[in-house]
Amino acid sequence: MSLGNNERKMLRLMLSNPSKIWELDDLLTGTGWIDQVHVAGSGGNLNEQGFVEIIENKTSSVTLGPEGIKSVEIGLLESRLWDWLISMESNLRTMKNLLDSNFDRHETGPGVGILKGLGVTIEKGIFNLGNESEISSIIKNRTSFLNKLSKNNYDSSSLDDELIRHFSSRKGLINIEESITRSWTLTKSGKAIRTSDIEEIELIGEITPELLQSENWKDAKFKPFDVNTPAPTPTGGRPHPMQSLIERIRSVFLEMGFSEIEGDYVQSAGWNMDALYIPQSHPARTMQDTFYLSNPEKIHVDQKYLDLWKDVHQNGHDTGSKGWGLGFDKEESKKALLRTHTTVNTVRHIANNPNQASRVFGIGRVFRQETIDRTHLPEFHQIEGIIHEPNANLPMLISTLKTFYAKMGYPDVRVRPAYFPYTEPSVEVDILWRGEWLELGGAGIFRPEVTEPLGTEWPVCAWGMGLERLAMLVLDLDDIRQLYQPDLERLRKMPLI
Repeated sequence: MSLGNNERKMLRLMLSNPSKIWELDDLLTGTGWIDQVHVAGSGGNLNEQGFVEIIENKTSSVTLGPEGIKSVEIGLLESRLWDWLISMESNLRTMKNLLDSNFDRHETGPGVGILKGLGVTIEKGIFNLGNESEISSIIKNRTSFLNKLSKNNYDSSSLDDELIRHFSSRKGLINIEESITRSWTLTKSGKAIRTSDIEEIELIGEITPELLQSENWKDAKFKPFDVNTPAPTPTGGRPHPMQSLIERIRSVFLEMGFSEIEGDYVQSAGWNMDALYIPQSHPARTMQDTFYLSNPEKIHVDQKYLDLWKDVHQNGHDTGSKGWGLGFDKEESKKALLRTHTTVNTVRHIANNPNQASRVFGIGRVFRQETIDRTHLPEFHQIEGIIHEPNANLPMLISTLKTFYAKMGYPDVRVRPAYFPYTEPSVEVDILWRGEWLELGGAGIFRPEVTEPLGTEWPVCAWGMGLERLAMLVLDLDDIRQLYQPDLERLRKMPLI
């Protein structure tokens, strides 16, 4: 037998009652150990040698998540919507009335989707309730399920599997925690061991000069070492792959003669949206897509720009455009938000330097209310740039982008016609990667509705691209979230940039 002292101590304790199934607390108390790591390690070694059997019991407990707690307090979303529907006359059960009710806009969309899954239909904007008794029963069961969880934690085996699957698919309503409890019992081979054969012995784990100078080493017992056991590879510090990629991109643009600019995360809706000729009714400006702030709620914007933007949006000002022909609310322009793109930096640069030719770029964080998945994050980086000079043109823009991507290691670049509210013409930029064309960003010439209110009549070549998407290609990643997980081993294995 090749047993360490910890294994011997645990085995002697278990031999004091060979038929017992030993729980963790029993072993900790009997051995005098404080840390359960000793039990796990010794038990694992004894199991490998066939002296101990490890019994695992897996359980899962279900508790309310933050949205579940909220639903218990104010009512489940579909329950509140259903109560509203059945309280209204049939001709008043319209989508318009629902949107005008007390429900928040971020609730109505998901809520209507849930009701549709229960059998509610919408025809010409009017809700058709379908089988009311069946829908009421399902909603009642869901509500009772959450109310039950609010009073106690339950093992998943004691709950309705269908309701668990349903609420698991909805964000934040329930939490499922898996746990494993282990116990240990002697095998036939373990019971056959004599306690006299497993007395603790002094094992020497380090050979010192003092030991060799004496005669004690001759009769000493040495701790065995497996020279074939994998050892950790020593690693030094290195920049995070994203930071390395940013520095590489920065060096490429500086090498091409561009200057770097920066800007604030918090911007007004005017500079972030209106200056780019994005209509105030555009879906991207809603709470579902943009992070608006409550402190500060408003940001001061120069009255000159408010007047110009209003004139441009309503009738085109003197740009030759007819504008959007829609109303324009100056108070909307003052709303504070987290910038949704870094283009806000370049338009402010033009406004501050309307008569100065410039080639600038920026790399910065932007924020959008995106659903997190393998290709989307609510906080990410954009690479932005402009060429602002009298002779700027589309061939110059395309040539610049092809040069940039070639320096980044992607010489095969193509552009396709596209549409963006603030550029005309507009193009999307693709690169050839593993035999497929992948879209990495958009570009174009700023429209006069953007540039002339800023004080310049020079053409402006502009482009923007997602840094994380480029990082996924460079680092050969399948999931964008891998860039930000605190997995040091994975980060160390990523290629040097």
